[in-house]
Amino acid sequence: MSDDPRTLVSTDWLAAHLKDPDLRVLDASWYLPELGRNAREEFDAAHIPGARFFDIDDISDARSDLPHMAPPPEKFMSRMRAMGVGDGHQVVVYDGAGLLSAARVWWLFRLMGHRDVAVLDGGLPKWQADGHPVEDMPPIIKDRHLTARFQNHLVRDVTQVSQASKLGSIQVVDARAAGRFKGEAPEPREGMRPGHIPGARNVPYDTLLNADKTMKTPDETRAVFEAAGVDLAKPIITSCGSGITAAILALALDRMGHDQWSLYDGSWAEWGMSPMVPVATGDA
Repeated sequence: MSDDPRTLVSTDWLAAHLKDPDLRVLDASWYLPELGRNAREEFDAAHIPGARFFDIDDISDARSDLPHMAPPPEKFMSRMRAMGVGDGHQVVVYDGAGLLSAARVWWLFRLMGHRDVAVLDGGLPKWQADGHPVEDMPPIIKDRHLTARFQNHLVRDVTQVSQASKLGSIQVVDARAAGRFKGEAPEPREGMRPGHIPGARNVPYDTLLNADKTMKTPDETRAVFEAAGVDLAKPIITSCGSGITAAILALALDRMGHDQWSLYDGSWAEWGMSPMVPVATGDA
């Protein structure tokens, strides 16, 4: 793969830059409760040297009833300062699943106006498989100011997505598994309707990944989107269950050079619970 410090970097790239004074590595591991994994405990036991833990559920909008919605810029700035992440830093985000939640934090940084942020391809599993070291030491942190410049065009709410669904001028692409998209598999949250946003296309996030959880090439990614009936000439809104894996689609689109994408932060956690918006089932 070709390394791009604004989207995706390899384990070899990170190993070569790990001691750069302006590099910050973040562990953004997050797991569904049924997996029985504790991301913070795993981080404390073993992480990439110098990494700081980014708690997706904590660094979120506490005023919202929806899970881990994007935090207000002031909260993001304050938490990043406390983690020693600030202006002028190159950020690399990884997770313990290979590639699941790291892209969500990549998107959060982009949302806050920071472009020098990349996801580690293959995450911690590939880092370790490639023979690179881990440690259990807490990082030494020095405060660093971070300026947030909120990028409204990178996030969409239920009203904007509803309008896009009705007009068809913007393509909605859903990252959930096909069974949930079609309404055939049960939803993990009680009271949630099965199905998808009318007019949406389905690109399950794992179809963009290789067996080792690294990302497919931009050309392979383009073929996956096109095979799913996605019109790449249109602006795209990515969606999923709760705004985590939708960011993998956003990352893939960005790597392909598609620059008219945004993420539906509420995703199915909001749409599936709202009686005010319609639901479709079956194929798109």
